[in-house]
Amino acid sequence: MDFSKAKFDRSFGSVHQITNNSKPQFAFIGRSNVGKSSLINALTSKKDMAKTSSKPGKTQLINFFNIEDQVNLVDLPGYGYAKVSKKLREQFEGLITEYLLHSESLFIVFVLIDAAIPPQRIDLEFLEWCGVHRVPVGIVFTKTDKKKPKQTEANMTAFEKELSKYFVELPVTFETSANSKRGVDVLGNWISQQRSEM
Repeated sequence: MDFSKAKFDRSFGSVHQITNNSKPQFAFIGRSNVGKSSLINALTSKKDMAKTSSKPGKTQLINFFNIEDQVNLVDLPGYGYAKVSKKLREQFEGLITEYLLHSESLFIVFVLIDAAIPPQRIDLEFLEWCGVHRVPVGIVFTKTDKKKPKQTEANMTAFEKELSKYFVELPVTFETSANSKRGVDVLGNWISQQRSEM
């Protein structure tokens, strides 16, 4: 698949609006400042495919991107401490839950983890929730070039150690940087491989 041919499809405010869409969905989610939009832009080689912002919480809907009519990349609202009202944050969380539990074409949700900082409880709790509800997950470490390699490696190792308390077998894991493009092709190739085996 050529991810550079990605096209914006639609934005949805409810899972019930997503109809007649049987293409496998590869979703992306993470804390509000983890670099989710930047990773999607790097993957599709487009600067503004997903909207980036200095203010957390920019993504407020479920955004679909069509890749050559073969798969959909799905940009989900971030979770965590987005600077929005409590009511709006609750709506985000409700929308995320609704999508993850009821989207019939969800193949996997990539949970983005900031490799530049130590493990965060909110990320671990979200992944534990996914495990309990049997939501298929993958781990994508972001910002792997932001700190010194030893510190980055230590953060990732610590996170995987914490995660092993909840998972007998760790989810598929990728190490990426939107700035240097490190690991972005590996992620794209993995998605293409999964599609070819369906």
